[in-house]
Amino acid sequence: MRYLLIRVTLIPLVLALAPLGVAAELGSERFVISLGAFITDRDTSTRVDSNTLGRGTTVVLEDDLGLDSSQTVFRIDGHVRIAERHRINFSVFDLSRDSTRTIDQDIQFGDEVFSVNTSIDSNFDLDIYKIAYTYSVWRTEHGFLGVDAGIHVADLVETLSAPSAGQFQLKALTAPLPVIGIRGEYYFTPKLRLAGAAEYFALEYNDIKGRLADIYLGMDYKVMDKLGLGIAYNYVTVDIDAAKSELSGGLDWQYDGFLLYFRFAFGSIGKKSTK
Repeated sequence: MRYLLIRVTLIPLVLALAPLGVAAELGSERFVISLGAFITDRDTSTRVDSNTLGRGTTVVLEDDLGLDSSQTVFRIDGHVRIAERHRINFSVFDLSRDSTRTIDQDIQFGDEVFSVNTSIDSNFDLDIYKIAYTYSVWRTEHGFLGVDAGIHVADLVETLSAPSAGQFQLKALTAPLPVIGIRGEYYFTPKLRLAGAAEYFALEYNDIKGRLADIYLGMDYKVMDKLGLGIAYNYVTVDIDAAKSELSGGLDWQYDGFLLYFRFAFGSIGKKSTK
């Protein structure tokens, strides 16, 4: 938690101090797309209760089921600027994993019970889609600081199966989660850019409680007119608990890691693109 607070505080602090840097024009590209390798670390626990068997087993997917805790995936990020102060941001990537492991404890997952020493095939299919609208509240020739409103979609299908014990499949979080936050950019030089964002979601309604936090901080350098190279850090945590007749249980997952990317920029609005 201490490190999360540091990351949350760092983004607005850096942007607030940004005017002390080297002056540069604000990037005014109409369309930007980044293609990169996202090197992630994972920590995932899940529990599915049963109306007949009661509270389910809390399963740490990496420790109990052998899913990879570290993985490198392809990631797409970008934005479309629709006016001088308005833009749409997006991200798409796949965090799916699978494994086979002989478990060392009894696991109750919903109405299915997997006994100790059973070989279980686990599939954790997870696709992430993010889209957000940004309005630039504070804007200078050096950069901007704006407010975000968007949605975060985690399309999840979790399957546990064993020939001797049957199969259980959980589909969850396919509904868009609304997020709000801040986003900013600053050009230290016409080629060197700092970018950051922090988004948050919280819900407590009837028997469902949920929370999501998404922190991003990156820097890139323009090596050619339309091409840049960059590195970023992204931290995301999700915590959901439900106590409904059709689905009762909990899901806690966290991923963070470094993103190495190529940044391609096209077109301009209002001003010439920085070079």
